[in-house]
Amino acid sequence: MNHCYSTGILYVKSIRPSKSGECILLGHGSGGRLTHKLIADVFYPAFKNPILLQEHDGGIFTVDKKRLAITTDSYVVDPVFFPGGNIGDLAVNGTVNDLACCGAKPLYLTAGFILEEGLPMDDLKKIVDSMSRAAEKAGVFIVTGDTKVVERGKRDKIFINTSGVGIVDNYTDISPRRACAGDIIICSGLIGVHGITILSTRESLGFETSLKSDTASLSGMLNKLCSEIKDVHVLRDATRGGVSSTLNEIAQSSNVEIEIDETLLPIPEVVRSASEILGLDPLYIANEGVALAILPAKLAEEALKIMRQFPEGENAVIIGRVATGKGACVKMKTLFGGRRIIPMLNGDQLPRIC
Repeated sequence: MNHCYSTGILYVKSIRPSKSGECILLGHGSGGRLTHKLIADVFYPAFKNPILLQEHDGGIFTVDKKRLAITTDSYVVDPVFFPGGNIGDLAVNGTVNDLACCGAKPLYLTAGFILEEGLPMDDLKKIVDSMSRAAEKAGVFIVTGDTKVVERGKRDKIFINTSGVGIVDNYTDISPRRACAGDIIICSGLIGVHGITILSTRESLGFETSLKSDTASLSGMLNKLCSEIKDVHVLRDATRGGVSSTLNEIAQSSNVEIEIDETLLPIPEVVRSASEILGLDPLYIANEGVALAILPAKLAEEALKIMRQFPEGENAVIIGRVATGKGACVKMKTLFGGRRIIPMLNGDQLPRIC
């Protein structure tokens, strides 16, 4: 998820200016509160413009009466190879998904590489080959790029930046500001799989799972959803910061109360177990093949039918609704029938996850 920089929605409210002497922390890249504060304090004042104010996964603009969407993201995952994928297909799929969540049909990508001296050439070829396959599967072309090499020890093997452009139909009006009371929230896939997969490959953590990353292009599914249901209000992919931070971003942008039901959340048992061992909350764990769709309740069954036609949406379920309460917040109805506030991620739960 990103907003022309790094993380999803641009959340700009009355946040105090940065204190003199403050430094960048890992948490500034988490997709949570610190990331939003960084954007509000540093990037937003410098770059403020009407397209940025859309607070979307990308910017939507018009050229010669054609609506286009543009997005960009950088990938620094550690390790670069993991079960189910690698940093290459992750970069392609992530950018394609950001465009699709703008309601766009992805068309063209750019690819920028920062390579560390000593990276095995075979590893680079594997990563580039996976990007080629992912692009072909998503129906996009990588049309330009850039390569830089830095001294050994100045980077961690490889960082990739991808930008993308797509075309938006005139009837499409998808925005994080369109969530309305009475809307339902659909989660397209299993929660927390990517993050736990990455953690299981880090030797220092000493545990293993049978999981594979859910990295995948969601453009086919989301484009069909938007073409057949003309009143989809919000689409967001729940990457860094997880489902919780993504829903909080939507609640803030639309100034609504969102309520999810713990009994409906599609969290695999292996993710629950690993999260308990590590002291993590699955709702804050990164996903790379999960989208949240918000639309009128009367369209829910039709939307689920469309999404379940695709492998990426076979586990799609309703997880909650937009409530009538006042104020921007996310609440969860617990297993015991009570309700608790689900805040945005504060700090950095999982460094170098995407």
